[in-house]
Amino acid sequence: MSAVIPRHRVNVLTGIKSARLIEDPVEYANLIKKAKRPLLVVGPLLLASTADGKILMEYALDIAKACNIPICATAQTKGKIVELGVQPDSVYDVVEIVNALKDPDWKGVKKEGNHDLVILFGIRSDLGNQSLSTLKHFAPHLRTMTLCKHYFPHANYSLPNFKKDAKWLEFLESLIANLKKGG
Repeated sequence: MSAVIPRHRVNVLTGIKSARLIEDPVEYANLIKKAKRPLLVVGPLLLASTADGKILMEYALDIAKACNIPICATAQTKGKIVELGVQPDSVYDVVEIVNALKDPDWKGVKKEGNHDLVILFGIRSDLGNQSLSTLKHFAPHLRTMTLCKHYFPHANYSLPNFKKDAKWLEFLESLIANLKKGG
């Protein structure tokens, strides 16, 4: 596997540890299923629609529902989530949730204990990269993963750069199907 160049080039090639690139939705699903207390942090990029008219937020909600993952709404996403019939477990600014996640004694969004896997989905790339860098360096008690269509080197697990939305959406559909299988 060759090195992956991130789409965003804001000082992301520093350090010695970078994301493990995962292209297999089954492997991604297994990583999510292994987590004891995952958290899905959704951002405003999920408010966009796909070519077939489906809102990207629907993929996030399907993923959360498949594994009973708590949802943290950021920016202006809460309104759309509620409109789609789901109540988010928490509403934070991205910087606030990252600061809370850094604290190993934080009780989490459901007050059941800190999260062990944080999944970022739909966060602007520069903010996502900085958030992941912060968690990589200051929250060794948790793992991070992204579901965005671009590679994020500061995550523990990241998708590759999908040049075509159709391939990315196909990955998300397969991920959801594998999460629903249980196991």
